[in-house]
Amino acid sequence: MSVTDPIADLLTRIRNAIRSRHAAVELPASRMKLEVLRILREQDLIGGYKLSQAGGEVESVSVALKYDSEGNCAITSLQRISRPGCRVYLKKKSISPVLNGLGISIISTSRGLMTGARAIEEGLGGEILCNIY
Repeated sequence: MSVTDPIADLLTRIRNAIRSRHAAVELPASRMKLEVLRILREQDLIGGYKLSQAGGEVESVSVALKYDSEGNCAITSLQRISRPGCRVYLKKKSISPVLNGLGISIISTSRGLMTGARAIEEGLGGEILCNIY
């Protein structure tokens, strides 16, 4: 099955797994998805991820979701901002904090994917992919 928006597919699979209280979620791998997962891991929003290889190529990735002792997930909301039908680009001065700094935005810049805070530090703008808190 062909997916027209792989980032939205990633966010939806994670959102559905959180609602179902799954410990992990399996999804098809791509470089963009792995970069988003790297950022989520750096921000301590997921437990980690593990690549599954078949025939030398990375085929899928298993994402371990992170829950606290009460069963609440570290991620409460995943919002896709820029879509294939409506791209949203921001200058460095237009990037605002998500939930007054409690969340993160993932931005695709000329130097790769990074959080909104890091893009502001480096003086870069770009396409805002999603907000996560």
